Amino acid sequence: MTFDAASRYLPDEGTTGLRWRPATTEDLDGWAGLIARTAAVEHPVWYEKRADLVHILESTKNPPQTNTLLGIDATGVPRAYGRIAKNPDGDKATGMACVDPQWQQRGIGSAVLRWQEGQARRRFEADAAAGHPASPPRLRIQTEEQHGHQAKLLMGHGYGAVRWFNEMHRPLAGQLPDGPLPDGLELRTLEDSLFESVRLAHNDAFRDHWGSEPRDEESWRFTIEEPTGRHDLSAVVIDASTGSVAGYQLTSHDPQSASERGFKEGYTELLGVRRAYRGRGVAQALLADAMRRYAKAGMDIASLDVDSANPTGALQLYLGMGYSAVNRSMTWEKML
Repeated sequence: MTFDAASRYLPDEGTTGLRWRPATTEDLDGWAGLIARTAAVEHPVWYEKRADLVHILESTKNPPQTNTLLGIDATGVPRAYGRIAKNPDGDKATGMACVDPQWQQRGIGSAVLRWQEGQARRRFEADAAAGHPASPPRLRIQTEEQHGHQAKLLMGHGYGAVRWFNEMHRPLAGQLPDGPLPDGLELRTLEDSLFESVRLAHNDAFRDHWGSEPRDEESWRFTIEEPTGRHDLSAVVIDASTGSVAGYQLTSHDPQSASERGFKEGYTELLGVRRAYRGRGVAQALLADAMRRYAKAGMDIASLDVDSANPTGALQLYLGMGYSAVNRSMTWEKML
């Protein structure tokens, strides 16, 4: 399998000692194993599991034939991985990558990053040629503050940190906050019939959030079908007079992460309130409801991530409900 016109971006086999090609379904176990080996050494808060990689291979917007990269050693074991993703109308591409700890410090991370930049440029060119809005190509990559070697690599290639995010925890032992809703608003458990309405509400709620882009049916399906998603711990606030979604809270729980981190957490993947319903206690009601669902399900911690410069004042809301910051991550960006 080849990358066709993009093959000029492939890392050099002679220099890296690895054979490079796109990922396929036959690679799923080895690919997931590579990420897990790296995570066992670097201890990220979250990392991609096999089921996440299945979604990547199913993408039509970001076909894996041209948007994924595996570096295979002489014995057939994946030792490095990279990918990019871009919405056709989007103004950025995002990158993910890892290098097997035993193969680090050999220039392989730099080689993967150069491939990502080349592929990102190619995607911007192709989207513009297809009639999508033209914009200067840029690549964004997120790292955790604890991973200084990744920051060093990115800074060495001209990236700058443009945004910071806080991972926040709220212990569930003891008294939990109340979150009453005003008359006319009703809270319901997330169910299949609400998926599309929640997608539209999400796109409306996140119009003013930095870095957010509208989610189409494919990307929303991957969100809703996220392997660790817990619909029973997720909720939607409905305007009884119109039937429209005022806000929503989507939860995930990863049992494997619980065994690795030593506590069980209910993680709020997404929390959104449409503009017309802000200032009416919808977010507080959703979070208070989530805490009770988590506690009943045997969780120890309620957790979420928040943009430190969120324009809706979300950070202050979470602090007021008992959350505190425990980790920090940052988004790096380079104009290509």
